[in-house]
Amino acid sequence: MVRIRLRRMGSRGKPFYRIVVADQRAPRNGKYIDLIGTYDPLQDPPDITIDEEKIFKWINNGAQPSESVYSLMKTKGIAIKEKKNGKK
Repeated sequence: MVRIRLRRMGSRGKPFYRIVVADQRAPRNGKYIDLIGTYDPLQDPPDITIDEEKIFKWINNGAQPSESVYSLMKTKGIAIKEKKNGKK
């Protein structure tokens, strides 16, 4: 299954994340398919950039966002339809 998830960058104590599309079996900081955006939690307020066109393309192709990416999308005001069985 393909997931939309965070990839940690930056040095120790200074995290910076890239929002990527990757196979769920790939390691957290391993190979990824596409770069969709970034997330910098150290800014005040946190800096979130997401390419909405790319994220909707991947969701329509069956990619599932992780819980952390889903909450970042909600913070940014990007809404996706919820399935009836309770899953995202």
